[in-house]
Amino acid sequence: MLFNSVVFIFGFLPITYGVFWSLRSAQARYRWLTVTGYVFYGYWSARFCILMAFSTLVSYLAGLGFLRWDDPRRRKLCLIIPITVDLSLLGFFKYANFGAASVAHLLDAFGAGVRAPHLDIVLPIGISFYTFHTISYIVDSYRRTIRPTRNFFEFAAYVSLFSQLVAGPIVRFRQIEADLEAIDRRDPQRWLWTGLSFFCVGLVEKVLIADSLAAFVDPALASYHALSTLGAWLAMIGYSLQLYFDFSGYSTMAAGLGYLFGLHIPQNFNSPYKSLDPSDFWRRWHISLSTVLRDYLYIPLGGNRHGTFNTYRNLMLTMLLGGLWHGAAWTFVAWGAYHGGLLCAYRVAGRAWDRLPAAARQVAMALLAVLGWVLFRSTDFGMARRLFGTMLTWTPGTVPVNTALALPVLLLATWWAMVGPNPFEMHLAPRFRTRLVLAATFGAALALIVSSRPSPFLYFQF
Repeated sequence: MLFNSVVFIFGFLPITYGVFWSLRSAQARYRWLTVTGYVFYGYWSARFCILMAFSTLVSYLAGLGFLRWDDPRRRKLCLIIPITVDLSLLGFFKYANFGAASVAHLLDAFGAGVRAPHLDIVLPIGISFYTFHTISYIVDSYRRTIRPTRNFFEFAAYVSLFSQLVAGPIVRFRQIEADLEAIDRRDPQRWLWTGLSFFCVGLVEKVLIADSLAAFVDPALASYHALSTLGAWLAMIGYSLQLYFDFSGYSTMAAGLGYLFGLHIPQNFNSPYKSLDPSDFWRRWHISLSTVLRDYLYIPLGGNRHGTFNTYRNLMLTMLLGGLWHGAAWTFVAWGAYHGGLLCAYRVAGRAWDRLPAAARQVAMALLAVLGWVLFRSTDFGMARRLFGTMLTWTPGTVPVNTALALPVLLLATWWAMVGPNPFEMHLAPRFRTRLVLAATFGAALALIVSSRPSPFLYFQF
């Protein structure tokens, strides 16, 4: 089920909201959120609900183990076993074919002539996100950062919360634990306007900006081999903005939906194209993922505490795995390596970089991000090489046929991303003018939704 669909806006959401606030006890609301989360998830494929339920049960039992046992050996088993189960499930569904093909190609390079078997595996939507939810819960319980809950439906509601289930943000239990504990004492009017306004702004980001850019970007990159240098840059800048507003739109709608149910879902994007250096970019882009990688991978590896070489090693390993998390393809690994290299380079030359004017650093960082998205968007290295060659050397060719029509949206999106306020910076007080603007833009987005097939969010594939 898509947030930007008629069935969600006029069916699922009103029913879920109305029943939720008619229930009085915390337990009833936990159960309702769990049921609606599974209905929302099962709308794509009900069979994968069993997989999520199994992962939820394993992690919940691990939490009970932490409550029961204090000796280090048993606590370590409660950490290792469920994480192994979660990662094994993720590894099988997301990386089995990729791993088999990579091994076969490697052996073939040495003349073995091995042919990789291809398993008919369907990737469950959202498995990368809810796996990180359960793993962060287990690790935080082991570290005693949180006290695991004994209430199964409270934990099940957290894992299956429909607002952030399939594309994040990656919400840690400790970030909404207080809201869940007080769920029966929430006032439905307290955050109603905030929730509705965030949902409307996110819908505008997705439907009016990202989907409009997709109509320009997708045909252009489908014929990437024919693009000129100007055409390739326009297409990749368009894709960079499309990806941002698509994912930011989802995250903004998720935050709005959380507010509607009295839950504070943290900000996931903080105007990343306003960043002035590679470190700043990763403090602003996909914040929930970058902080998870920092806290559960980079710092445990040693962070920057054990010398220059180890710092660079830890940065590269973190970014390589961050790239692989996005998808089972070597282009994603290369994208992670690219950003790891930028982070290392900034540690070396950061002082010289920081002496440049702020505007120059912002534009340069945005262009570096655009170049990185070439690897992210390319279906293989052949496409990436062709796009890099076209963008970095003067190449004759074509520009996208609908450039003139897309240019106003492209300019608006560029201004909003690099100069304008993000949703968390907007003054969304319930004044008449604000209500009028939101109503008008919501109406325009709704008209597009009704008149065409809703477009899936790009991060669903990750």
